Amino acid sequence: MSQTRHVPVMLQRCLDLLAPALEVTGPKPPVVVDCTLGLGGHSEALLAAFPEARLVALDRDKEALRLSGERLAPYGDRATLVHAVYDELPEVLGRLGIPKVQGVLFDLGVSSMQLDEADRGFAYAQDAPLDMRMDQTTGIGAAEVLNTYPPGELVRILRAYGEEKQAKRIVSAIVREREKEPFTNSARLVELIRDSLPQAVKRTGGNPAKRTFQALRIEVNGELTVLERAVPAAVQSLAVGGRIAVLSYHSLEDRLVKQVFAAGAANTAPPGLPVVPERYQPRLKLLTRGAELPTEEEVAENRRAAPARLRGAQRIREEER
Repeated sequence: MSQTRHVPVMLQRCLDLLAPALEVTGPKPPVVVDCTLGLGGHSEALLAAFPEARLVALDRDKEALRLSGERLAPYGDRATLVHAVYDELPEVLGRLGIPKVQGVLFDLGVSSMQLDEADRGFAYAQDAPLDMRMDQTTGIGAAEVLNTYPPGELVRILRAYGEEKQAKRIVSAIVREREKEPFTNSARLVELIRDSLPQAVKRTGGNPAKRTFQALRIEVNGELTVLERAVPAAVQSLAVGGRIAVLSYHSLEDRLVKQVFAAGAANTAPPGLPVVPERYQPRLKLLTRGAELPTEEEVAENRRAAPARLRGAQRIREEER
């Protein structure tokens, strides 16, 4: 079941970006980290494409780990699956005794499985309990955020994480309704958003609840906070010559990745130095011109690929001690 419904996004392009670092032969097998295992589509392709490579794969969702564990079982001890959030990468590599890796892949956002399992509450298209936790063993769900956060905080979240222009209007309606009865299910929230928006807004840009659901999901899972730590940590874990590829699905994620890569690829020397000392030289080389988009053919085959943005970089220098 999981294999048929899950189509990895921009798969061949991700493999091509990472290939030069993973085809290198040496005394030890190259290590590639899939920071967002999900249902294991990218991981399986990495193991198949690079038969020498060893895979370390992280996911905070125990059900994803169980399903992908079955999928990757044929690869035996070449695959190490770890229950962890991706900003825990340095600790995970430390425990495994891996000082540096040759490749890192992030496929951000919600996995297909989480969207497809109705009872997780990620999808606005079907009624479900408002949970949205990627790791259901920890933290608070979306219903608690809606029912307990002060109005100003809810407005901030919808604006910052959902880029929702109608945040104030939606939050006013939420606050009014939660006083009558706390929110528990997604259908009531979708209906409330629909009812609170002007006609003109509802005519454009797909489901009007989309941005609010995105904002709640990011808040519940601390996604941007985690990503802010995770991308620099992943760059840090790359050996010289190692490569990183990151798939983002909204502008907030993509902007963050872009900033980390741009900072790594910049010369940080004070202006006017005749010779730039080693410590000011760029640590990264950008492998993509801006963000690459999926092809029209891929979007036609897999609509979830439509918002994807891919950026890649290569480690070209060690940190100065």
